[in-house]
Amino acid sequence: MLIEFSVTNYRSFLTTQSLKLTANTATELQEQNTFVSPLSNTPRLLRSAVVYGPNAAGKSNLVQAIAFMKAIVLLSAKQSQEGEEIDVTPFLFNMQSSLDPSEFEVIFIQDGIQYQYGFAATTKRITGEWLFAYPEGRAQKWFERNYDSKTQEDIWYFGPKFTGRRTIWQEATRSNALFLSTAIQLNNEQLKPVFKWFDDKLVTLGQKESLNIGFSISECEEEEKRRKILEFMNAADLSISDILLEKREFSLDDLPDEMPQHLKDEIVRDLEGKKLTRVSFLHPSSDNGKDVALELTEESAGTRRLYALAGPWLDVLENGLVFFVDELDTSLHPLLVRFLLGLLHNTETNRFNAQLVFTTHDTTVLDQTLLRRDQVWFVEKDDNNATRLYPLSDYKPRKGEALQKGYLYGRYGALPFPGELRF
Repeated sequence: MLIEFSVTNYRSFLTTQSLKLTANTATELQEQNTFVSPLSNTPRLLRSAVVYGPNAAGKSNLVQAIAFMKAIVLLSAKQSQEGEEIDVTPFLFNMQSSLDPSEFEVIFIQDGIQYQYGFAATTKRITGEWLFAYPEGRAQKWFERNYDSKTQEDIWYFGPKFTGRRTIWQEATRSNALFLSTAIQLNNEQLKPVFKWFDDKLVTLGQKESLNIGFSISECEEEEKRRKILEFMNAADLSISDILLEKREFSLDDLPDEMPQHLKDEIVRDLEGKKLTRVSFLHPSSDNGKDVALELTEESAGTRRLYALAGPWLDVLENGLVFFVDELDTSLHPLLVRFLLGLLHNTETNRFNAQLVFTTHDTTVLDQTLLRRDQVWFVEKDDNNATRLYPLSDYKPRKGEALQKGYLYGRYGALPFPGELRF
């Protein structure tokens, strides 16, 4: 369960910006859109949050930031060597910030304990890393690591509650790798809940992955999961009678004729001898005849998008995951977006308290019968060309206020200001 995510000096973010999924005391949609935290000292948590803002204001960078954090946690100890650069991009529109480290921090609940974990990194090295645990609500600093640029060495602190082969894990940690990741590789048991949250509970879907159907295809290979995905698609009113999978070896004929030959040669080298899966949807005929099969490539962009989301969405619901999605509304009708949110805000379909953070331009979501006021966030650029992330609650909107109208009229900011084009 996610409580808060913060990012500093990363891409369009300069100063620290924080997204919080704690609910306020308002009772509107409380049972549907919030849930009771498993910790007595933590307020109710939100099932979802939406982020609005103009193009190039930083919405995608928010999703990219937490995706980057997850990737470094999972991969830094096993997929890089000493001296390799870290693929992190600081805020570049300021000379000092371009040299300063980028920082990332999450506060979350895993296995009934609250954790606060973060790190700072430049392209050259990890410059800071820290972890606090709060068993029974009491803070325990388990470890902290800070790079001293004068001595060019890390300064380490280990708290009394953090046990095990600390010196071995410390000495094994490369300058461009996280201590968390390294210790897990060396069989640390105490840090497993923290690592597992990133590995098992956090899912991100950016624009580059938005139409990747691989996960949904793999889910359909199991009969029970295929049936659930079929029910999911039909609940969205797509009238599909079945989903067919056909495995076959890759052929040069699968590539478009107009593709340059050098690209064909490269793809053939990668896929030759491998099996591909062709997906088709069966649709009822209009005269009660034989069902008609359409390959996925022949379906509409909206159907392909929904199928790409079906597998991850059901997985998120069934396992109580935290899901970050960039531009959820891409190729989807507004009613389908409402359908997806309805699954998150339903205590029967979201029994394990999955959470969703999504960006969108679909202002119809700003409906107080669908979202609480504390679920709405905005991004806009400030005078330094840096992203500012702020909640709707900063404007103290009234209960029942027409949020869509207020946003489009500019009351809450975060709007583009197109100028005139003269020829």
